Order: sequence, then structure tokens, then C-alpha cells
Amino acid sequence: MKSEFVPPRRDFPLIVNREPIAYLDNAATTQKPQIVLDCLLDYYGSSNSNVHRSAHTLGGEATAKFEDARQSVASFIGARRTEEVIWTRGTTESINLVANTYGTMVLEQNSCVVVSQMEHHSNIVPWQMACEKAGAKILAIRVNLDGTLDLDHYRELLRQDVRIVAVGHISNALGTINPVQEMIGMAHDAGAKILIDGAQAAPHLELDVSDLNCDFYAFSGHKIYGPTGIGVLYGRKDLLEAMPPWQGGGEMIENVTMDRTTYQEPPYKFEAGTPDVSGPIALKAALEYYSHCVQSGLHEYEQDLLRYATSSLRQVEGLRIVGEAPNKCPIVSFLIEGTHPNDVATLLDEQDVAVRSGHHCAMPLMNVLGIPGTIRASFGLYNSKDEIDRLIKAVQTAAQILKQ
Repeated sequence: MKSEFVPPRRDFPLIVNREPIAYLDNAATTQKPQIVLDCLLDYYGSSNSNVHRSAHTLGGEATAKFEDARQSVASFIGARRTEEVIWTRGTTESINLVANTYGTMVLEQNSCVVVSQMEHHSNIVPWQMACEKAGAKILAIRVNLDGTLDLDHYRELLRQDVRIVAVGHISNALGTINPVQEMIGMAHDAGAKILIDGAQAAPHLELDVSDLNCDFYAFSGHKIYGPTGIGVLYGRKDLLEAMPPWQGGGEMIENVTMDRTTYQEPPYKFEAGTPDVSGPIALKAALEYYSHCVQSGLHEYEQDLLRYATSSLRQVEGLRIVGEAPNKCPIVSFLIEGTHPNDVATLLDEQDVAVRSGHHCAMPLMNVLGIPGTIRASFGLYNSKDEIDRLIKAVQTAAQILKQ
């Protein structure tokens, strides 16, 4: 069904100011609407103060906005409690936090962490480090040639002593939407806890962590039209209460003597030091903006863009789409026979089409697929079919040049 959504391009200063660039690298980071930029400026211009520690008016205003943003995020993801939302610098730090706290509690010699072959490095490396310290093992779910996960293999892996499963909701390299609800149930049946990397899912799917019944969920503000440097970790309250702190410092303490320290309850136990106050406040604005677009048909519009881009790219001679799962978000990865992805991306850039090339921080996946990397076009709420037409024309030109 065709969406009636109209891309609000004028709301995005960079998109307007840098025309004629077609920005098709949204899986890496999204551009920011003016309302988010205004929010950052307003905070520093009118309410800048440290939070939770000041008796003065500015401190109270900043704290109120900071905690209101936490409540907004809790509602956005369907968390039952505001204290289940922890501020981090991004998905990477969220995963590292869990690996260095919950991981230290449950991993031991010969126990296992299950990830998948399609994970972003940020959902592999922290678990490798945690397993190395504990003497535990990493197990990887196989990826099928169409870019889907082999759930039969996942079921086999869960027969081992698995303590933690960590899997991406959506593949950043292929766009595959994984069946995480089913995978969460399977993990719990095996007695394991599960973390979902939602970096790519937050801007493309409706989230409800309570309905998913996941134990941890992580995403980044900059992938969903918010600022860089702000991220979210959702954790079940009982798990957060049992986990030790990761970093020590101000704010996360209840009482300090020279002999011992007691810690605050979650979420503050995990938020040591002066936080990024402006980030959560601007993230709230970004989520409100994004939610309004969703209500106007954004998700259907993005799927329409995906179908159009996929069918158009298939018409290019010598082009192969990498990752053709039946359920995808608006990401298309491809290769052109006889060319290198980086060379193609460079020539596209010379034609004012911005895409990503390389392994997309998913080197194990590229090794499984037997390729050096891909060219990746990823779409957001300001993109259009006209830009996809420009992508196709630029790809054809690049192919002609490189095959001469």
C-alpha cells in the first residue's frame, strides 16, 4: 500500500544547505531536524546547569528536563518503569555496560555467550572480552545466504550452557529484521538472559520492550534523528538491582567513607559523573518528532522506498544485491561485478550521492559471505524516490567508468 507520507526535508538544515547531496547513509547516522538543534541551543542558552546536585533554580530546571526525558524514553520503548532506562553514550557503551556488570555475575569457565555471525562489532567484541576474563566461550548463530539467521542452529546452540544471548534486532549491514521475539522466548526457555541491539531498529520499528519480554535493549540517539553521544540501555529492574556498578564516581553513590561505599538504586547506580544533560533533552525532542512522522505513515513510506530501490537496482547490469531476507528495513547492500565497493562509493560521492562502503563493522559476516564488503544505501524520513533515481544513474555511471 502506497504511503501518503511527505518527506519534511525543509526541517533538516543540512539536507537543505548541502543540496544537491543525496544523503543515503542513514544507517551510519541520521541528520537532525531544526527542532533538535534548537533544543540543544535552548538548553545551553537558558537552563545549563548540573543535575541532581544543585539547590538553585537552574539546577532544578535542568534536572526536571533531564528526568522528563527519561520518562519520555521509557514511554517510547514501552518500559514499565522509568528507572529501567539508563543513559549511556550510545549502543556500544550500553552493551559494554551489560558485559562488564551482568556478564561478570554469570559467566564462568566453559559457560557460553551466543551472538550471531551478522552482529555489529559492538555486539561481538565486548562479549569476547568478557568471555576471555571468565574463561567462557562465544558461540555464533549461522547466517543463511539470503541474510537470515539459521534458527535451527540457534536452537542447537542453546543446548549448551548458555548464560547470555546478544543479538541485533536489525542487521546494520543487510537490513535483515530478525525474529527477536521468537528468539527471546527460546533464550528464556534455555535459562539464558538476552540483550537486543536495537541501534537500527529504533528508527524503523515500533518498540515495546515489555511485549518483547527482553532482558536488555540498547539503542543510540544519533540513529533516530537525535544528537550523537547519547544512548539508552533498558534493563529489567530486578536485573539492574542485582548488577554491580560499572564505573565509580559522583552521582552513583549513596554514601562514601574511607572504608566503604554504598550505591544508589538504578538507574543512578550506572550513571557515574556529570552526565550529558543536553543529550537526553534533545533526544526527547527527536523522539517526539519521529513519532509524529510515524503517525503520518513513515514506516509504510520507508518500505515503499525500499521496494523501489531494490527493484531499480536489480535492473543494473552486473549488480548483485547482498541480503534478500523477506523482512527488511530500508537498507540495500549491493556489489557490482568486477568492481570494488570503495571505488564505487568514491565515484558516487563525486556525483553527490552519499553511501557507505566497506565491511560496515561486520567483518565476520563479510567473511561468511566471502566478500570484502558492500556498497550500502540506507534511507531515512527525508529521502525520496528522486534520490533513488539519482543513485541508480550514479551507479550506472560508476560501473561504466570502472569497467573500461
